[in-house]
Amino acid sequence: MHFKSVIIGLVFLFISSAQSQDITPKFGNGMLKLIAKDSSWSVKFAPRIQFRAQSQWNYEEDKFGKAEQSFLIRRARLKFDGFAYSPKLNYKIELGLSNRDLAGASEFTGNTPLLILDAVIMWEFYQNFELWVGQTKLPGNRERVISSANLQLIDRSILNSNFNIDRDLGFQLRHHFNLSEKILVREMFAVSQGEGRNVVTGNLGGHQYTSRVEVLPFGEFAKKGDYIGGDNYREKTPKLAIGATYDLNVDAVKTRSNQGSYMINDEGFYETNISTLFVDAMFKYNGFSFMGEYSYRDASNPIAKNSDGIPTGQEVYTGHGLNFQSGYLFKNNWEIAGRYTTVSPKTDFSSKDIQNQFTLGGSKYLVGHNLKVQTDITYSTVGGESSSIEYRLGFDLHF
Repeated sequence: MHFKSVIIGLVFLFISSAQSQDITPKFGNGMLKLIAKDSSWSVKFAPRIQFRAQSQWNYEEDKFGKAEQSFLIRRARLKFDGFAYSPKLNYKIELGLSNRDLAGASEFTGNTPLLILDAVIMWEFYQNFELWVGQTKLPGNRERVISSANLQLIDRSILNSNFNIDRDLGFQLRHHFNLSEKILVREMFAVSQGEGRNVVTGNLGGHQYTSRVEVLPFGEFAKKGDYIGGDNYREKTPKLAIGATYDLNVDAVKTRSNQGSYMINDEGFYETNISTLFVDAMFKYNGFSFMGEYSYRDASNPIAKNSDGIPTGQEVYTGHGLNFQSGYLFKNNWEIAGRYTTVSPKTDFSSKDIQNQFTLGGSKYLVGHNLKVQTDITYSTVGGESSSIEYRLGFDLHF
């Protein structure tokens, strides 16, 4: 495929350019790094591999059945970032190469693989104000914004999979200020297309508006640890981050705000206003960490209908969810962590029961999150009844 040839060409061009220079970054700070002699630009290249093995036992006829097993390259990615013209003008490009990253091609994405994860320019144009332009993660729930390379457990919760607002195309304005010597406040506002990443067909519905505020009452975490799973840097004093996001997708045409499937009807697309609320917190101190999240989604008219008022069979996913996660990192870089998640769909159209998940996991950090082995086991219930048991083993390497 043409896009594979382009990627291979870019990587070899970058490596051949770097070989003539003395570039030896520390592991975890990118594989290769170039800086212009006149300091007018820079680029850092960092590949990622995430392997996973998993087994799942589904509960059927009053017992757990035979295990369903699989091996998976969950993520394989290439990341480029740096600055251009000025250190205040930064950029980030992240490409996804695994089948999970590339899947989802449709007429709305030009019937091509979803190669681009991030392609964004970030300009610090005035004091603490920063303008982002392009495709990247919206300022949504904390668990989603945390990189999948820095997760405390092998993957994110079912709260995230059901409610997150992920990536989109548009603009973001970000600002931060100190309310006192220690108290830090961050504000984020985004206007986006409202239909997810890599859409090429234009704006089919309305636009999406996202606002987020964060307060860090005890100052900043070490090395941006409020967006890293686990207390890998063993905070010497208690650190807390509290955040809230409100997202409004006006005339949305997909079942999960900018995610899910398109709600197609006899007139083209069914449109409705979808609002999503997130409240979250992260606490860390001396190896102990805790993260909590609450989500809520509603829609003005959640059941998709044709022009004659007859339901199409699709609806907006509404309801609420809770996610609590905690862990302790021992001084030998072993960590034990647990998570409880509950998701309660709210609908008048179909019967959907409350989902609960209980997860216990362990991690061995060889070089922090850059080189680690993780494992976890999850027990799931639906409507108060046993649903499944899943065991996972994962290996992460990223530069």
